[in-house]
Amino acid sequence: MSNNFRIFETKEFADSIGKLDSKDIRIIQNKLSKSIYPQLKTEPFWGHNIKKLRDYNPTTWRYRIGNFRIFYIIDKKEKIVYLLTIKARKDAYK
Repeated sequence: MSNNFRIFETKEFADSIGKLDSKDIRIIQNKLSKSIYPQLKTEPFWGHNIKKLRDYNPTTWRYRIGNFRIFYIIDKKEKIVYLLTIKARKDAYK
């Protein structure tokens, strides 16, 4: 059995990517496949761009990607990372 986590993109996450301009979509999709997904599959709790958010229920994490933030939750038992949404930094914490 693999120790890796599986990645699940919620509909809201897919919709939020679709709302970005085409340049940002290309950059983010490239980062997702080359660095973010490999990181989250092996160690979703810790990393240079990962931070656990305070006072969120359920426990929520964010991954910093330039001026954008990806928000996700982790199901430790099922070993699934649920990507919730991606937002521009200026709108992310409102």
